[in-house]
Order: sequence, then structure tokens, then C-alpha cells
Amino acid sequence: MAHSHLLLGAGAEPAHIAVRRIGVADLKDALRKGFDDFLAMPTHAMFLCIVYPLAGLLLARLAFGYSVLPLLYPIATGFALVGPFAALGLYEMSRRREAGQPVSAANAFDVLESSSIGAIAALGLLLLAVFGIWVMVANAVYIGFFGYAPPASIESFVRNVLTTEAGWDMIVVGNLVGFCFAVIVLTIGVVSFTLLLDRDVGAAVALLTSIRAVAANPLAMALWGFIVAALLILGSLPFFLGLTVVMPVLGHATWHLYRKVVESDASPRPDHWRRPAGKRYAADFPANLFPWSREK
Repeated sequence: MAHSHLLLGAGAEPAHIAVRRIGVADLKDALRKGFDDFLAMPTHAMFLCIVYPLAGLLLARLAFGYSVLPLLYPIATGFALVGPFAALGLYEMSRRREAGQPVSAANAFDVLESSSIGAIAALGLLLLAVFGIWVMVANAVYIGFFGYAPPASIESFVRNVLTTEAGWDMIVVGNLVGFCFAVIVLTIGVVSFTLLLDRDVGAAVALLTSIRAVAANPLAMALWGFIVAALLILGSLPFFLGLTVVMPVLGHATWHLYRKVVESDASPRPDHWRRPAGKRYAADFPANLFPWSREK
């Protein structure tokens, strides 16, 4: 019974989720609404996503200090592969705001109490596995071009990669392989996590619905993937600090993209835990430090 709920959700039969066709205007509107959510909840979103620039800086330090330079780029870019899972809290915040419910930083963790958490965790583990495989494949690509010997220094590593034929060949091959991984994650994750957050349909149904959404909108989804990649690159350039804005905007926008792609119906909704009313200063830190975020 538990396995059936994990795969199929509350329904005894696999739910058939209706998928719409979308265009460029829908992508623009999803981004606009995502930015509106960010403006309405800036301190909350930045509090949730501060881990991304910190993680990036930590990765850079590990790479520079422990001779894993060849893996710095694959690991940093690979964070995009687990992005659909990592942004769950942002989806929940957008869901609550859209429904007219009060939103605080603490509400981002309400997803942990959802009846769909098992299915969400299963798909999250799938993305983590894809991320691990990507890092191993990227390491194999580097070894194929430069061998097992670690770079002698940062300067020699950069010189070998950017000024030699083998380096440029590795860049081309590595990015082509990375593109294939990104397509896989986009296909299985573009609406699956948001669907599970919104409906109790199970992991298998969510996964198949995401695949159908991409199949029905190949050009729009390809453009969406390009937009996500471009914004993540721009956000990573100033020492990853731009991700404090880019990540929440993309997370909120992904919820609104889901609402445009998947039609609403009367299928079972997951139980969302209701926090007791009242002040929660510790839970809302640091948002409650700012006067515009406090309750009137």
C-alpha cells in the first residue's frame, strides 16, 4: 500500500494529468510572476538561497586547496541538476502566496509535512544520483584528455585548458556531455516536483507528466532550459553572489510555469500541515529584522 501511494499517489489508478501547450509569452509571464514573488518576499527567498553562494565559495576553496581543480566546474554547474529539488521551499512559498495565504520563511519547510514527501524524496534521490554520475563522467572526460596526474598549480591548469588543443577539445566534449545531462534533468524535473507539491499523484505519475510536458512543448522547454542556464551563469560570475537573486526568481518562476503547463483539476491534493497561528520570531529570522516584513 505504501509503495502504491509512493508511485501513484492517493488514486487507485495512475492519474491522467492534462498538459497544455505554451509559448514564449507564457515563459515571459512565468518569469515576471517569479520576479514579483521575489519582490514580495525578498528577505525570505534570499535567506533560503544564501546557501548557494556559500556552497560555491566553499567549493572554490576546496578546489584551490586540495587539488581537485578539474572537478570545480563540473560540481559548480552540476548544482543546476539538483535545482528542481533544492527549490522546493520556493515553490511552497509561491503556492501559498498564489492561494492568498500568509507566507513566512518557516512556511518553506512545510513541504516536509506534506503527504507527498515520500514521492518528492524519491525523485530528489534520482536527481542526486544523476548529479553524482555527471561528476564521475566529467572526471573521466578530464582524465581522457590530461591523464591522472593532478595539475601542478592553478596557473598550469588554466593554461592547459585554455591554451592547448586538448583543453579546447575537453571543453567541447565536456559541455556536450553536460548538455545531455541537463536535458535529462529538464525532462524529468520541469514540473514533477511542483506537481507533487500541488497534487497527491505519486512519483511515477509526476515523472511521466513532466516527460509529457516536455514532449508537448519541445521548443518552449528548450528555451526555458536556455534561460535557466544563462541566468545561472550570470548569477555565478560575481563570486556566486548573484545566485541570491537568480535562484529565488527561477524557483518562484518554476511554480508559475507549472501552473501554465499543467491544467487544474479535482485530483486529490496532498495534506499540507498548518502551523499554529502566532508569533514565530526565531522561525522568521532574519526576515523579521526588516520593518516591511513584519505583521501589521
